[in-house]
Amino acid sequence: MNPPPVWRGLLRPTPQRCLAKPSHRLFSASAPRREILPVSSLPERLVPSYVESPNTSLLSLHWPQPPRNILLMPKLFAPHVTVSAVEFAKHIHGNYPDLNIIFERNVAENVHDKLPFPVYTADPTVVGELFPKKIDLVTTLGGDGTILRAASLFSHRESVPPILSFSMGSLGFLGEWKFEEYKRAWREAYMSGSNVPVEDLVGPHTQTAAPNGRTGGGAEGGSSTKPGWDSVRGKSMGIYRTSKILLRHRLKVGVYDSNGVNINDQVMPTSMAEPDLGLPTLHAADQKGSGFSAPLSLHAINEVSIDRGAHPHLAIIDIYVNNHFLTEAVADGILISTPTGSTAYSLSAGGSIVHPLVKSLLITPISARSLSFRPLVLPLNTKVVLRLSKRNRGRELPVSIDGKRRAAVGIGMEVRIEGERLVKTPDGGWTGGVPCVIRASGKGDAEGISEDDDSWVGGLNELLKFNYPFGEVH
Repeated sequence: MNPPPVWRGLLRPTPQRCLAKPSHRLFSASAPRREILPVSSLPERLVPSYVESPNTSLLSLHWPQPPRNILLMPKLFAPHVTVSAVEFAKHIHGNYPDLNIIFERNVAENVHDKLPFPVYTADPTVVGELFPKKIDLVTTLGGDGTILRAASLFSHRESVPPILSFSMGSLGFLGEWKFEEYKRAWREAYMSGSNVPVEDLVGPHTQTAAPNGRTGGGAEGGSSTKPGWDSVRGKSMGIYRTSKILLRHRLKVGVYDSNGVNINDQVMPTSMAEPDLGLPTLHAADQKGSGFSAPLSLHAINEVSIDRGAHPHLAIIDIYVNNHFLTEAVADGILISTPTGSTAYSLSAGGSIVHPLVKSLLITPISARSLSFRPLVLPLNTKVVLRLSKRNRGRELPVSIDGKRRAAVGIGMEVRIEGERLVKTPDGGWTGGVPCVIRASGKGDAEGISEDDDSWVGGLNELLKFNYPFGEVH
């Protein structure tokens, strides 16, 4: 059966030049098949659905049709990772039809002449507007910082594309896959929910339950393959699989001036490598009386921090929980973290380790003056306000959101934080959270409970050396 016209391939856009400043040639046409084309010419984003299962707390990724627009994010300033990104791009472009590969501008300018096909990018000033509308799937090659960089591109959006991460950094606690596995990992994520049996996904970390209880391949399994994957090579082999998704909770963050006006539009990137999100500016009259939730929310997948910066004196911060005064913190700073961020800055500051599926947020002091100021774990829907005390010697303190956005807050200013709600949409998708493709084993115990968290436990043992005994060699 021939696929419907929508699946026969996308018309490649006519090469265009971007209107940029004279000092930059954003899009070039140096060779017919080595072009940098604008992301704006691509089709709109394809949103997958996430299917719940009674025997696992993870979700299953189901594409309604093959994803088309792929953002590939290698670790910056790492030439060996760039080489791997080129290898990966050649593989997926050559083996999967109608894929459009997107890079950040500086990466695209570096690699496009190494690729025998066009790539896509956007000027950093419009990334915050275009990427959320165009990108179906994000693939990262690097460490945890690269994943944070990817998530920060959507930090002002409630819906984030799935992220497939390859660990090529210094730690890689969030990275799920080794790069050597990229063919298998990509194939599983790309074809997830297509009902196409795949032969090369036979590793113990990729064996998952078949949809609707089917475990066979080909006609014997009674399959009904969705249209669109017909031209994928080697599709009619092996067993059924769907990628497992962990929705990582984020924090909703609002920065307010002393008049109660949201100033999230003034939060700046921490480096030139971070794009301007292009947040619109709201009039003060539109913000007053709007309640706790800010009209413009930024999101943090790890943490929000206030610290004393270069000042010699300790920070003095009043902390409110659900509109009740909790304490006056006198410390180097305060962290509000997600469970994902509990193994980052919060852990170094003495905070608890929290499983990413626990719906919670953490308050962790940074080198508090009081020895009785201990870390707190609170429900996800808790509303936390950090307000600079009048006793704070009149200085501004830096606020950091995942280390990617920064602002300065002074006396009377507030940082309002609450856990992000995960809401299921009528079409089976979700808003809220960062959907990460997980290496789930798919094995279950006698009661049918799936071993969801083997990668998390492995990360504690292998990367963090959890409860590692002194003097023992393994």
